[in-house]
Amino acid sequence: MNEEIIKDVENKMKNAIANLEKRFTTVRAGRANPSSLDGVMVEYYGSMTPLKQLATISVPEATQLLIKPFDKSCLGAIEKAIIAANLGYNPGNDGETIRIVIPALTEERRKELTKQVKAMGEEAKVVIRNIRHEANEKIEKMELPEDEEKGMMNQVQDYVNEYNKEVDRLYKEKEQELLTV
Repeated sequence: MNEEIIKDVENKMKNAIANLEKRFTTVRAGRANPSSLDGVMVEYYGSMTPLKQLATISVPEATQLLIKPFDKSCLGAIEKAIIAANLGYNPGNDGETIRIVIPALTEERRKELTKQVKAMGEEAKVVIRNIRHEANEKIEKMELPEDEEKGMMNQVQDYVNEYNKEVDRLYKEKEQELLTV
């Protein structure tokens, strides 16, 4: 039971880090990244459908995305969805594909994105603290001997410290990527 709680804590914290890494990939750094379009939902035959289910997204050049829909009749809907997603992209429709030239980031936009990334990192730390809180409550309910209870809580805190350092490392990497011109 004791190891079960610790394993659960570790798995939840690993998931928090994986989620943070995924969120960081959606923040563009002036280079084309197909995952920046992951959140784009297109109205397709009356239902909202993820863009990646309607088209292939490739990177023909470092600053360009190429979207080739499986069904050409939805080109207009894809274009509208990209504009509505407010990603700062200006899609160009040539009748067969949509090209998006990724604009260079201004200094002001870089700083704004850095603030967004920092906020994402802080949210991840809050998630990690909540995991610690839940684990500590479970440990207290087990009514273990005091030294065993403290030992488990210290083990949980060690994981918190380790994963907070990982959040900081990921943030610094992303910040460096954003601020590099």
